[in-house]
Amino acid sequence: MRGDVVKWGGMETLVEEFLVHVRHERGQSANTQRTYAALLGRFVAWATGRGLATARDTTPGHLMEFLASERSRPARQGGPGRPRKGGLASTSLYAQVAALRAFFRFCTDEGLVTSDPTENLSLPKRWKSLPKSLSMDEVSRLLVLPPGATPAELCDHAILEVAYASGLRLAELRGLRIEHVHPEAGYLTVVGKGGKERVVPMGGKARDALARYMEVARPSLVSPRSPGVVFLTRRGTAFGHVTMWGRIRRAARRAGIERPFTPHMLRHSFATHLMENGADLRVIQELLGHASIGTTEVYTHVSGKHLSDVHRRHHPRV
Repeated sequence: MRGDVVKWGGMETLVEEFLVHVRHERGQSANTQRTYAALLGRFVAWATGRGLATARDTTPGHLMEFLASERSRPARQGGPGRPRKGGLASTSLYAQVAALRAFFRFCTDEGLVTSDPTENLSLPKRWKSLPKSLSMDEVSRLLVLPPGATPAELCDHAILEVAYASGLRLAELRGLRIEHVHPEAGYLTVVGKGGKERVVPMGGKARDALARYMEVARPSLVSPRSPGVVFLTRRGTAFGHVTMWGRIRRAARRAGIERPFTPHMLRHSFATHLMENGADLRVIQELLGHASIGTTEVYTHVSGKHLSDVHRRHHPRV
């Protein structure tokens, strides 16, 4: 058990200990750790400004006051420089509440608080919105290889082809290692959330784009200190999240995709187009690396909408 009094001035250390617990005891991903750190950092800053002296002083009322301030906080969406009007969306508040509950549960288990102030704190309702995906025409434009492509453009093209062919998350694309690529067999070994491995097939066009990049472009990007990941920046380093995100966004603009676009839309397009063409939901779950079939079930709504649109356009009695 820790000391009886934990001052907010030492909360950064306590958050770090919680993040170590998240990483080593719960096996959460680096992205989850960063999200927890950012969300809890906001709470610690708010608590310091309100003069809350100790963790034990935190009450449900304090948490509700904090969440009310978060609800009215201006948010951003669609990347840097794209402010969103109004306060935080329910999904952002959901993440904030989930982080507080996980943190104070940890504090309770460690004896830092006598009672958990989040015990009766309910999660806000999350509206089930259909994932945004690209049309086949948009995918076709996005995956055009520019003539006389540079090594960096060959890299971007391979990233886009693999992302759409295999439905990888951005972190999975960044972390894909050379030994995880099996071109002759036509599949990738992907290390997903929680360090779980899955096997994901690639189509012929993705294999061709990846082989072209590996043979023609990657050797010119490699430096003596380059890591063993597949995709390298112009400096021969592994991609950071923001760098790869920006490269994909720029490729979308070059393809004439004007509507708001995120790299995750390629993953959604992968799953949506599989569902629309009759793939089994369990297979899609396995390919996406979803722990729960409930996460994958959103694509049944996408498929239903697609079927309704087809029926409306083609049935003579609509």
